[in-house]
Amino acid sequence: MPDEMDAVDLPVEGALPPELDGRYVRNGPNPLPGDDPGHWFRGHGMLHGVRLQAGRATWYRNRWVRTGALAGRRFLTWRGVDLTAVPANTHVIEHGGRLLALVEQGLPYEVDRELDTVGPCDFGGRLRTAMTAHPKTDPDTGELHFYGYSPVPPYLTYHRVSAAGELVVSRRVKVRRPTLMHDAAITARHVVWLDLPLTFSLRRMVTGFPFGWDDSYGARLGVMRHDDPTATVRWFEIDPCYVFHVGTAHEDATGRIVLDGARYTAADMAASWSGRRRRAAGGAAGADPAGEAAALGVSRMHRWTLDPATGAVSEAPLHDRPVEFPTVDPARVGRAARYRYAVTSTDRANAIVRLDLGTGNTTALELGPDVKAGEAVFVPSPRPDRAEDEGWLLSITTRADGTASRLLVLDAADVTRPVAAVTLPRGVPTGFHGSWLPEPAAL
Repeated sequence: MPDEMDAVDLPVEGALPPELDGRYVRNGPNPLPGDDPGHWFRGHGMLHGVRLQAGRATWYRNRWVRTGALAGRRFLTWRGVDLTAVPANTHVIEHGGRLLALVEQGLPYEVDRELDTVGPCDFGGRLRTAMTAHPKTDPDTGELHFYGYSPVPPYLTYHRVSAAGELVVSRRVKVRRPTLMHDAAITARHVVWLDLPLTFSLRRMVTGFPFGWDDSYGARLGVMRHDDPTATVRWFEIDPCYVFHVGTAHEDATGRIVLDGARYTAADMAASWSGRRRRAAGGAAGADPAGEAAALGVSRMHRWTLDPATGAVSEAPLHDRPVEFPTVDPARVGRAARYRYAVTSTDRANAIVRLDLGTGNTTALELGPDVKAGEAVFVPSPRPDRAEDEGWLLSITTRADGTASRLLVLDAADVTRPVAAVTLPRGVPTGFHGSWLPEPAAL
């Protein structure tokens, strides 16, 4: 988008559920006009927000996140790394009274509910590493679990923030080498680390992206108690693969750790990285491999079961439909969950998909080749005794030519047709992740 704008009283097709009282906010890269970041994935973070209230879409607005990078500061300087000179373009979450725009190579940026930037957030000076764009909120304790990874020691640092927003735990986690750890998972008692073969190399810096597929590194999952500050990591070797986005993880009745995610095979990743090297040679390699890989449409939901008692590992595909950006009911993060929601995005097919892991069946809203769907965010029904799939999915869809966008509202129990569609005032570029922010009175 070339600028920021505000629009009010947006057109609505269908009926918006009156229970939806809040704001849907989504983050994504958006270069400044005239900027050439080398690839749009490197663009500055832009937040898009839609206010839903009393069955109406009362406003839309978009705002760039005012980061150090937007102001022209460099990430790498003679003094070292400036963790505030980042695009903040990947995710946006609310925790402990703060709304945070995230990108994994630097500090989060706080914004207000009108999407105006407050400034970088280091949790009162306690956060001294980057912060992942995929933190996990424990649905029972309200604690926020996250980490930062780095190409220089310490390669991996675990952090925990209280429900009130105070950073209370930071501890180093020993790994063999620096890798691109885009996501991780939690259970009620554990963190599950994904130590996978996208490794860092200074030689690759000339391509603009220093991580690459490394057949020799292997792949493993690590299980670490997050309630014990001295706990060691138990590592489990798995078949080589890569996972940009997990679904969720949980502990079963026997104490085994069960994890699922959108899995790329070693062949998928080797082909993807071969293509990245060719694009890099032409100056077109992007800074966000997750977005590039998702565009390939080749990842599939997969499950790993880890037994800490015996050291045994088993793994199996959950479904053969290509999907990415899996989401779950927030109340099921780190807990057993029956349903996953995801998107299919290929040149021939685009869809919002519901996976029922209880039956193995999938249903979908098929969008055809000309409409791209964004991540489907689950909004739970406010009913206290609701079923797991009782709620709605929110997703921004955009025509492939970028000319028009809508915010779709789907019944999470029946995704095959929209409940409502909000027409946005102009085309919204493809983006990454977002959140539903209920109004405080609706909490």
